Amino acid sequence: MDNEMEYGSDYKYIPATSVGSGMGMEVSHDLYCHTIQIVNIILVGNPRTKDFVLVDAGMPNSADNIISIVEERFGKNSRPKAIILTHGHFDHVGAIIDLVKHWQIPVYAHELEMPFLTGQKSYPEPDPTVEGGMVAKMSPMFPNEPINLGDKVEALPSDGAIPHLPDFRWIHTPGHSPGHVSLFRDEDKALIVGDAFVTVKQDSLYKVLTQEQEINGPPRYLTTDWKAAKESVIRLEALKPSVAITGHGLPMTGDLLSESLEKLVQEFERIAIPDYGKYVDGDFH
Repeated sequence: MDNEMEYGSDYKYIPATSVGSGMGMEVSHDLYCHTIQIVNIILVGNPRTKDFVLVDAGMPNSADNIISIVEERFGKNSRPKAIILTHGHFDHVGAIIDLVKHWQIPVYAHELEMPFLTGQKSYPEPDPTVEGGMVAKMSPMFPNEPINLGDKVEALPSDGAIPHLPDFRWIHTPGHSPGHVSLFRDEDKALIVGDAFVTVKQDSLYKVLTQEQEINGPPRYLTTDWKAAKESVIRLEALKPSVAITGHGLPMTGDLLSESLEKLVQEFERIAIPDYGKYVDGDFH
């Protein structure tokens, strides 16, 4: 296999945004979340030590923006030790090739995401017929062809360890994608969720725009396995996280988080699973 990295042929800028776009939030001294249009990138590491990783890689054409966010927090010419991907959907790998070229660093993802990150396999088509709002209807324009990171991407160690992130472990949380992972730190119960659940109703254009906080299941138009998605939410709720940084929406903490997560587990069918759509199994309703 050659080492030429490339985006899928359907790769393009997506003109979607929210009021949160461009906002950064320090969740704790070593957890920083920044919104790129409609998706979050997370920097894990203490700015004083300059030892950090980037979790997820934003929207297409956002590399310059991400580099300046990193340098603003960690100093000029600073670079993460690695990029950890929760999964490979277009809005989480949007700038990754440009970033890998610029920083010359490795990328890690779950081994079940590898086909989508090495040019072998496309994700299922987004489902515009799914019950939900305007964003679901726009989803056919979202890139779904695989990107190819060649030998720059490696599988996460099977024991749950995360390279360059010794305090965190990864947890397999499939449903939204086959190799979706969430990252958890036992010490302070900080959870980096990815899209296993989100804190905004991601298919509603109004709610995406206003970032109205409301815990929800994974984005509907790209989730293909609802049974696994429910099991993943149950697994994450059982960790009793103190803070959850999701791929979409604002970080959530405290009672609002624990109550919302409990409710999501108890009422997953009603809250998360769409009433109809090509990936919805009749058994659920």
